[in-house]
Amino acid sequence: MDTFSCSIAITGASAVTVAGTGLDPILLALKEGRSCLRPVPEEVLAGGHGLLWGRAEQFKAADFMPPLKARKLDRCSQFAVATTGLALREAGIDKGAIPAERIGIALGCGFGGIANSAEFLTGYFRQGVAGLSPLLFPNTVANAPASNASIEFGFKGPNITFVQRFCSAESAILAACRFIEEDRADVMLAGGVDELTPLMMQGFASLGQVHSYASGFGEGCGILVLEREEHAAARGATIKARIGRIATLGLLLPTAEQAGIDRLLPAQRSFDQVSLSGAGSGIDLLEERVTAERFQRTGRVVGQSLAMGGVALGTFSHLLQPGQSGLHLAASPEGPYFAFSLHGGTFA
Repeated sequence: MDTFSCSIAITGASAVTVAGTGLDPILLALKEGRSCLRPVPEEVLAGGHGLLWGRAEQFKAADFMPPLKARKLDRCSQFAVATTGLALREAGIDKGAIPAERIGIALGCGFGGIANSAEFLTGYFRQGVAGLSPLLFPNTVANAPASNASIEFGFKGPNITFVQRFCSAESAILAACRFIEEDRADVMLAGGVDELTPLMMQGFASLGQVHSYASGFGEGCGILVLEREEHAAARGATIKARIGRIATLGLLLPTAEQAGIDRLLPAQRSFDQVSLSGAGSGIDLLEERVTAERFQRTGRVVGQSLAMGGVALGTFSHLLQPGQSGLHLAASPEGPYFAFSLHGGTFA
């Protein structure tokens, strides 16, 4: 469990999802009770009738960067660069305004570079070594999005990527908070990014998971701007929300589930709003043990994936009203599990 010695403020957030660019399309869909997911096309997955997915078809990388640069980046990196810029803009941070060594990025990424990896390996399988493209290789790794965002915006602070099942983004946000508490950065961009390809859906179908864990999968990016509250106040930033306690648990033992849940959840079990992210029976167990005026499942609107917790937390930070108490819960089928306590900030 982490209770930070300093107050961690969320001063900006943004997203790229099937709903569109920014958080407003997601907030509107939640208000209207409308899902943005669409049927999986027959040409993508034969026999996939009734299955939904959340491809960010509206996203155009050329809206955020020159076409030549966009062509050099994998889809996840395009998402990350675009969302980082949008989140910084909302936080009121211009490029270069924070000393480069004092601003960093932490991202969760479950499937980053998978399309480029498939293309890279296809070249090898068809033509041998001569078919390998050196231009594709840098984008075949999960840490490419964080690296490309750092290059684009000149970050020279901490840079880390997590791949931790459905809690990848939550793991990254916890690390970012620790970097701030340890005075290794004044500002951290943190969240998650994932892509969704036809090949992935076919792979899930082959594994028999397309109707379970992969049901309603989405893609996109959600990033928060985190900073010490005193730092935010000194530059006159608006605080969207504050992160208090973050608890994490690796496993809920079948014979001791209640003991694990008691360690994970705060003593307070009643909240104004609760956000739920992830998959598996664990998320249902956690939901059953808290009460709230309102429960939010962003994944039902824009889809879930291994790193879509950044979208959920970014949205949640804008749903919490000043003074409200909030709890964000995330779970993977076999762990880990996360519980974030948040408090509504002061809106301009």
